[in-house]
Amino acid sequence: MAQEHVQIFDTTLRDGEQVPGCKLDTKSKLTIAERLDVLGVDIIEAGFPVSSPGDFNSVVEISKIVKNATVCGLTRAVKNDIKVAADALKHAKRPRIHTGIGTSESHIKYKFNSNKDAIIERAIDAVSYAKSFVEDVEFYAEDAGRTDNEFLARVCEAVVKAGATVLNIPDTTGYCLPEEYGAKIKYLKKNVTGIDKVVLSCHCHNDLGLATANSIAGITNGARQIECTINGIGERAGNTSLEEVVMILRQHPYLKLDTKIDSKLLYSTSQMVSDLMGMIVQPNKAIVGTNAFAHSSGIHQDGVIKNRETYEIINPHDVGVTESAIILTARSGRAALAYRAKNIGYELEKLQLDKVYQEFLKLADTQKEITDKDIPTIIKASNIDLA
Repeated sequence: MAQEHVQIFDTTLRDGEQVPGCKLDTKSKLTIAERLDVLGVDIIEAGFPVSSPGDFNSVVEISKIVKNATVCGLTRAVKNDIKVAADALKHAKRPRIHTGIGTSESHIKYKFNSNKDAIIERAIDAVSYAKSFVEDVEFYAEDAGRTDNEFLARVCEAVVKAGATVLNIPDTTGYCLPEEYGAKIKYLKKNVTGIDKVVLSCHCHNDLGLATANSIAGITNGARQIECTINGIGERAGNTSLEEVVMILRQHPYLKLDTKIDSKLLYSTSQMVSDLMGMIVQPNKAIVGTNAFAHSSGIHQDGVIKNRETYEIINPHDVGVTESAIILTARSGRAALAYRAKNIGYELEKLQLDKVYQEFLKLADTQKEITDKDIPTIIKASNIDLA
């Protein structure tokens, strides 16, 4: 059975850029947008055009250069927002307006001082107005994660009738458990008339570290679009990580779901975004962290040297990493030391290795890591005959 396509909606340039200190100029945004297009994302959320003249201009310029992906602009359920977004997207080959409104009790009561019927009317009006400019209209039900499912279904059904092509079900506060979020998507699939005519989308935040898990729960229950960012950057604790969901689907083919992402560009794209935004990728970050394919425990190192798959479920080449790293520390064993020594030209026999290893441990106990530059010194100190 052929794998079903899951669309990747990248919001690095909109939600990701909202991180304090990560503001990008138009030139940097264009650089990232071009890479995202080459990477194979289906939709690029280029910005929030009404928010500033700079953001408007960035969306305009991104619309001009993107060749393959849909270009999307965010709005509130406000006519001027929608009109400005439409103007910014006029050069896009595949424009999409992303509009919506909060639907949880908290948003309705405290943010809008409104009621459920009025919220539905505003949602309908926003989608209808956006539809007058573009064919592709995505509706977001902000804080859907904390919205009563029955009311959420009412809102979704109303905007589908108004012309929405995509329904975004955000877990805006990162509150849902995967079982809850998956059940929410499943409920909408069963209870919204016309749901088969639109794409359900997952937009999950990472406040409890569950963004990726919730997104996977969403697509296994019928959603077919994931909204995510490079390196998982975004508001507060961040968004769903693009590289994580892509590789989860790639590593679990029995799900029969996959993306169009060129995974070999993931690491270099991660580094590009990190450099341009000035936001360091944590070393233990899944897929693209510097330690993702690094091994320092002697037991793990021995296993990887004998067969990489012993401790690695992903081939580093598949995500654009040159090779696994064997890091020499006081926890490393003889196999790792012999491996690293051989890489720089030293073939050590067993008795030689035993002596070198004792010297290695003396130095390793005094510093965090042993480098290739240290190995000749260690060998010399062991007084072995290499002739």
